[in-house]
Amino acid sequence: MSLLSAEQIESQIQKLPVEWAIVGGTQLEISREFPDFVQALTYVNTVAKLAEEMNHHPDIQLSYGKVSLIITTHSDGGLTKKDFDLAKAVEEIS
Repeated sequence: MSLLSAEQIESQIQKLPVEWAIVGGTQLEISREFPDFVQALTYVNTVAKLAEEMNHHPDIQLSYGKVSLIITTHSDGGLTKKDFDLAKAVEEIS
């Protein structure tokens, strides 16, 4: 995969809900809040299954009722089409 240009990144982020953010020009991030730990963990497990199916894995941070997803293509050192494909898929399960 090849890295997206700044213009391509801007175009792709516009297709996602406003909660998604580009951080440092190399990561796509979102945080979601849940009423309790069990619901947050259920969401993490759903994202994990999706990531396995897509063979593209986000960094996941889990606290009591909050989940943060950090998506980047580590092997390429930044954002690629795969990152935005995963973000769109996450939105479909949310």
